[in-house]
Amino acid sequence: MADKNSLYRKRILKELYYTPSLSCAELYLRINKSFPIITKLVNELMEQGLVIETGYAMSTGGRRPLTYAIKPDVMYLVSVAIDQFITRIAVMDMKNDFVTEVEKFELNLAVDLKPLQIITDKIEEVIKKSGIAKNKILGIGIGMPGFVDAENGINYTFLSTPGNSISQYISEKTGIPAHIDNDSSVVALAELRFGIAKDKKNAMVINIGWGIGLGLILNGELFRGSNGFAGEFSHIPLFTNDKLCSCGKSGCLETETSLFTIIHKTREGLNSGRLSKIDASALEHIEPAIEAIMKAAQAGDRFAIELFSEAGYNIGRGVAILIHILNPEIVILSGRGSAAGKVLKAPIQQALNEYCIPRLSHNTSIEISGIGYMAELIGAAALVMENFEKESYKSHAATFEKTLS
Repeated sequence: MADKNSLYRKRILKELYYTPSLSCAELYLRINKSFPIITKLVNELMEQGLVIETGYAMSTGGRRPLTYAIKPDVMYLVSVAIDQFITRIAVMDMKNDFVTEVEKFELNLAVDLKPLQIITDKIEEVIKKSGIAKNKILGIGIGMPGFVDAENGINYTFLSTPGNSISQYISEKTGIPAHIDNDSSVVALAELRFGIAKDKKNAMVINIGWGIGLGLILNGELFRGSNGFAGEFSHIPLFTNDKLCSCGKSGCLETETSLFTIIHKTREGLNSGRLSKIDASALEHIEPAIEAIMKAAQAGDRFAIELFSEAGYNIGRGVAILIHILNPEIVILSGRGSAAGKVLKAPIQQALNEYCIPRLSHNTSIEISGIGYMAELIGAAALVMENFEKESYKSHAATFEKTLS
């Protein structure tokens, strides 16, 4: 019974992580355990200093119930957001507030030697700098590009390691459970738990970055496909442009729409004499380059707007195909590129007007994420809580496990 109660305590903490304040009645409905047991476990978690009272809920006509929240500073999550060129690492509390500055560094996954070792060393460095004891860290959540088998901790595109999985490698080096997933699935997880997709049954989350990723939310749950590879939106063969894609094929959606493509077209345009306020000196490095182009577009620069409009229209053509197949209630523009905002949204909508059957697209809204570039960091932290009940945690943080048993 002690082990089972530990499991239910974890479920309570997980629910309170996702929803800032809940009553025992609400926890009872979510966890499907008897109300007296839920009340007992919540009281025990309060005695252990993990949960606090947050006052009374709004009245619905009867007695106002007490609500509870997870104490933000008793446990922590390490969040790692990796893309093809930039890696970000942060330590977060149970309210998803950063307790350290986000550590950001350039790392070209396809070129740099031993990228997994570099990332692991940086994780250790960030934890040490935070001053937080490892037995207070529940886990390390990592979003990364490529064909990711989240169940087995393997990335078939990047960060290969001989003999064991990426998750095992990082766990063994740090002494903390690690979990990986595809970056677009992690972005979708953030939107599902904390963003616009919360309480949505069917949603598509477009992760606009160096590629064009897709996270699918079907029937209120993240959908990864049979092998975890669902959502390779970037590689829909939409064009006959003979442009080589990163996947080795040509004509993929990515070749006309990614932020990397926009930078390339910007350089070509400026070199051919296009007038623009885009800071040409910023184009030398990839991250300041896209920031300069987005800044120019938001300031009304005609050339920059043209670039994003063309990319957005082509993304919309791809989204039209997905709407015909999945009929979602919402399409969310998320990730780094969502900062372009309406400059992208308008041409996507235009493409849907042209390519979608009206009856299918009429009730599908296009929305810009409220968490944007932070989505992968937030989703990576949430990935730890998604795996919170797994058996692997029994070998970690003995003090914490003892508290829950």
